[in-house]
Amino acid sequence: MSVARQVVVEADGGSRGNPGPAGYGAVVIDPATGEPLAEAAEYIGVATNNVAEYRGLIAGLTAAKALFPDAGDALRVHVRMDSKLVVEQMSGRWKIKHPDMKPLAARAAAILPPSSVTYEWIPRAQNKHADRLANEAMDAGRDGRQWEESASTAALDAPNPRTASGPPPVQGPPGDQAAGAARARAALAAARGAAAPEGLFPMPGAQEPERPLPAAPYTGPAAPPPEPTAAPVAPASEPTATPQTGWSSAPDLGAPATLVLLRHGETALTPQKRFSGSGGTDPELSATGRDQAERAAEHFAALGAVQEIVSSPLRRCRATAAAVATRLGLDVQVDEGLRETDFGAWEGLTFGEVRERYGDDLTAWLASPDTAPTGGGESFAEVAERVAAARDRIVARYTGRTVLLVTHVTPIKTLVRLALGAPPEALFRMELSAASISTVAYYGDGNASVRLLNDTSHLR
Repeated sequence: MSVARQVVVEADGGSRGNPGPAGYGAVVIDPATGEPLAEAAEYIGVATNNVAEYRGLIAGLTAAKALFPDAGDALRVHVRMDSKLVVEQMSGRWKIKHPDMKPLAARAAAILPPSSVTYEWIPRAQNKHADRLANEAMDAGRDGRQWEESASTAALDAPNPRTASGPPPVQGPPGDQAAGAARARAALAAARGAAAPEGLFPMPGAQEPERPLPAAPYTGPAAPPPEPTAAPVAPASEPTATPQTGWSSAPDLGAPATLVLLRHGETALTPQKRFSGSGGTDPELSATGRDQAERAAEHFAALGAVQEIVSSPLRRCRATAAAVATRLGLDVQVDEGLRETDFGAWEGLTFGEVRERYGDDLTAWLASPDTAPTGGGESFAEVAERVAAARDRIVARYTGRTVLLVTHVTPIKTLVRLALGAPPEALFRMELSAASISTVAYYGDGNASVRLLNDTSHLR
């Protein structure tokens, strides 16, 4: 007769670039003692965060089953993960839309009877063991090797002195854990060697991480265009915080900080193309803007890439960020450096109205990034310095992670311009729709890669 067994599985996965060099980690834990019964980790080549997280889940469930092969339907596994996507999809509350996720979810669901497994979302801070294993695996892959279990885990092959000297755990007498750990490692090794759909589980060496070449500056419709009679824009001095970059320097192919730049949803001023900065009325999202925020939240929930969220302090951004954060189970950090330009006396006016009322000031503003709008607003040079400082803080704090920045037109254009090394006049050659997405990866050598610009496919 099967003996009831209970274990906890904590699993995680990560991708340094998303997609990029990826790995997973999983640990099976005795819920009564908190002792780790088995660990698993693996570098899986180039993959996305979601693929790595599902691989971690599969490894954890496989190890749990192998620990107690005689338990059968009496085995109860409680899975704890900080991936809201995986937890909600495996619990059946969210649909699985991405074609790469469906076979992974099916593979995880087939390991144990559905009635034997429960799922719980936990904050990342409570998933440190699995997160550490995943990072160890990615570090090993970076060094051209596979992850090896720690000495403490290997010691599970011998009786655990702490367990042997105290009361026996609920999983069985001492010795069961040692044999179970060995079976778990054998099962994981067999699973790693099993055939998988081509391209789904890239193994080490199958696809080396490669940093895309920087994209060319966007040269689409001007918004708003400079006046035909405007003088050429004089180059501005770049913020001193901008790192020295260039292809002559040794490339850094380590984990970048990937900044996903989301413009806030519409306000009542957006469709009227009125200046709306940080010195105006701080408008809220309109009904259309709230819908755009919810669709953006659905997009990022399905993508599963975002690990952190940082927002401008203005209400339209905080509301957009909150919609995404609710779906992903993340907190929102606020950075003052991400606020929109202060347009001074131009706040709430259209471009045409500013031209009628402040024609000379507008011409001067278009001609030089050092000129501020009428009435004590901010110049583009001042905004660039503020945004570059915010960028440096965020990149330093979130190296190797994917961060959603919810901000405004000028900060996003500025981040893209600085990443491309483009001159200040490039700001007038970019069009950014409400709730659009741009992505920039910042590497340790100071180089950057712009991957997307003005993508609104998630709103269709």
